[in-house]
Amino acid sequence: MLTSALHAHWWVLALRGLLAAIAGLILLLFPGLSLLLLITLVAGYCLFDGVLSLWAAARSSREEPRWWTLLLEGIVSLLAGIAALAVPGVTALVLLYIVATWAVVTGILEIVTAIRLRRQLTGEWALILGGLLSVLAGLYLFFRPEAGVIALGWVLGAYAFGFGILLGILAWRLRRHNSQLASS
Repeated sequence: MLTSALHAHWWVLALRGLLAAIAGLILLLFPGLSLLLLITLVAGYCLFDGVLSLWAAARSSREEPRWWTLLLEGIVSLLAGIAALAVPGVTALVLLYIVATWAVVTGILEIVTAIRLRRQLTGEWALILGGLLSVLAGLYLFFRPEAGVIALGWVLGAYAFGFGILLGILAWRLRRHNSQLASS
């Protein structure tokens, strides 16, 4: 069952949340980062997030028949990271569309996962809000490409920080719920 795998590996969500919040703070504090540094930061986060999602999919596949959402999220994250690193001289507009696509797809997959958890866990709202935040950030980038690299840094920073906080809340709730189950 996916819920028991999430309970046991709550720390993966906490680590993802911490990394997203740190990346978000860096982008918010230094919105004028060079394009290459921005590409590297985004690509690094996508690659790490992809690896963690694939790991979580592999760990939960034994217990949950619908582990494919984690697998798909990991693949999309890895592809986004590889694409961003493969062409470091990419224009801000192309980077914007890579990041926007990644944000929308992973946001939808997180919402799907959270809806499946609704029957088994209270507090899934944090993952739903994180997924909605991801989708909204991606849609904003699609419809406002003229925002530029600095605006991209602000949008990504706000998204990553907010998403990181929400993942941290979910991880804390899973850890607390896991502790309650263990003491029962």
